[in-house]
Amino acid sequence: MDRDIRTVDDVLRLLDGLFAPEADRWSGGAAEWWDGFYTDRDRPVPFFAAKPDENLVSYLDRGLIAPGRALDLGCGPGRNALHLAARGFEVDAVDLSPAALAWAEERARESGATRESGVVRFHCGDAFALTSPAMGELSGPYDLVYDSGCFHHLPPHRRVSHLALLERVLAPGGHFALTCFAAGRMGSELPDAAFYREPGLHGGLAYTPESLRRIFCDLQEIELRAMRQEAADSALFGEEFLWTALFRRPC
Repeated sequence: MDRDIRTVDDVLRLLDGLFAPEADRWSGGAAEWWDGFYTDRDRPVPFFAAKPDENLVSYLDRGLIAPGRALDLGCGPGRNALHLAARGFEVDAVDLSPAALAWAEERARESGATRESGVVRFHCGDAFALTSPAMGELSGPYDLVYDSGCFHHLPPHRRVSHLALLERVLAPGGHFALTCFAAGRMGSELPDAAFYREPGLHGGLAYTPESLRRIFCDLQEIELRAMRQEAADSALFGEEFLWTALFRRPC
C-alpha cells in the first residue's frame, strides 16, 4: 500500500481527488470540463458577455483602486482583464481553460490590447501554482488581485491555497477584490464538513458577509455589498445573487 502523504500539498491534492472534475480545478479533468463549458459561446450565460463587473468599474470611477499591476484569477473570456488594461493596468490573467483563453485572446486583438502591447497577458494553468514552468514567473507583487467567480468554485480546503496566494503576491497596500455567490440567493449553504461526506460542490459555495470577513480577516475591509443588478442592455455586468467585496492589505 502506498503511503505518499508527507506535506500539506500532498493532503490538499488528496482532498482534491474527492471532488468531481468540474470542482477539482487542479486536474486535467477540470480543464476539459471548463473547455466544454466555454466552447459553445452562444449559451445564455450572463458572464459570457463582454462586460466588466459593475463593482470593478465603480471602484475605478470612485478612485478606490488606481492603475498598477493586476492579477485576474479565473479570467474566463477576459472581460474584466481587458477592462483593467483599458484603464491603465498591466494585467496578468489566468485560467485553466484553453478555450476560454482563446476567446479572451480574440477579444484582446479586437480591442487592441494584445500580448505585444504589454498591457494584458493571458496564462493557461493553475492560478495557485504561479511559478510553475507552464505559467512562467508570475510572482508579483500585484497592486490588485481580482477574483470574479473563482472563489465560490473552490472546495473548502482550497481556501488555504487562495489565502496563501494573496500572502505571496499581493503588495503591501494592495487591494483584493472579489465577487462570489451570496447565501440565500445562489449556491450551496452546506457546512464545510458536508462536502467531504458526499463530495461535490453542488454548483458552488454560498457565503455570507460574516463568513467572508472571517476568511479575509487579515485584510482591511473597504467595501462589502450586494452586486447591483444591471439591465440586459447595460454596458456592465451585474447580478444581485453575488456579493462584491474590496479589501486592502495593510502596509
